[in-house]
Amino acid sequence: MSFFDRLKEGLKKTRDGISQKVSGILDSFVRLDDELFDELEEALITSDIGPETSIEIVARIKEKARQLRLSDPAGIRGLLRDEISGILESEAGALNLESKPSVILVLGVNGVGKTTSIGKIANELRLSGKKVLIAAADTFRAAAIDQLDVWAKRAGAEMIRHAEGSDPAAVVYDAVHAAKSRGADVLICDTAGRLHTKKNLMEELKKLTRVIERELPGTVDETLLVLDSTTGQNAVRQAKEFKEAANITGIVLTKLDGTAKGGVIVSIKSELGIPVKLVGVGEGIDDLQPFDPVEFAQALFD
Repeated sequence: MSFFDRLKEGLKKTRDGISQKVSGILDSFVRLDDELFDELEEALITSDIGPETSIEIVARIKEKARQLRLSDPAGIRGLLRDEISGILESEAGALNLESKPSVILVLGVNGVGKTTSIGKIANELRLSGKKVLIAAADTFRAAAIDQLDVWAKRAGAEMIRHAEGSDPAAVVYDAVHAAKSRGADVLICDTAGRLHTKKNLMEELKKLTRVIERELPGTVDETLLVLDSTTGQNAVRQAKEFKEAANITGIVLTKLDGTAKGGVIVSIKSELGIPVKLVGVGEGIDDLQPFDPVEFAQALFD
């Protein structure tokens, strides 16, 4: 299947959830009234589009319906599709890798698929002709280093690692100099994945950023936050916490194929203004692809 077909299949749970709720509401009303819009708002919230975003979407739909003098509830479906499409299409999400070496800092709590995402990103970059180096800066767990090593080898990328418990900043420092001396095109830096509420984790991220900016001024091209779509609104809360500690340039949203909570993409973009740049719809090494908002909207409403 093409990636669009896989995305469409992966969004089946999300699509069915939203479509069934919206259809049930529209079919149960014969005219537009406040009760219909209240139920529509509740349906969007329970589809993990989020309270703030859902309220804003319904308010805009209500105003457009008034301007168009709609009376048939069936007309709301098209307005809803257009509103969600507009939110997602408002910003391009391509990776910015113009400098050499480019640096990608990858953040995320344990269990979201951060390590596998790094491996998949490295694989895609290598297939596009780039030389990739990976820094294993999550030194708090030996298992994390070993797992990343497996994915680096699968992706055909070199890796810089220190012993468990080493200073993550020292790993990044060595990796930066290795990237320059070896002529790497892209350096991908893993980071610790402890709970996002811990202040020491956030301070560690700031320290790593300072090291990179000192050794390669102006070349932290991307700071990607990996989020697990199955966690719904908890993913939005994680993004808000990380955004306080780092200049996040994009989201990597994993496990879209296993959740009915894919609507969280809309919430992330609307509330935080951070574009989703990559989405995962499977376990294979080629199952992480650039996010296309047009294809996503088509897959969601088809």
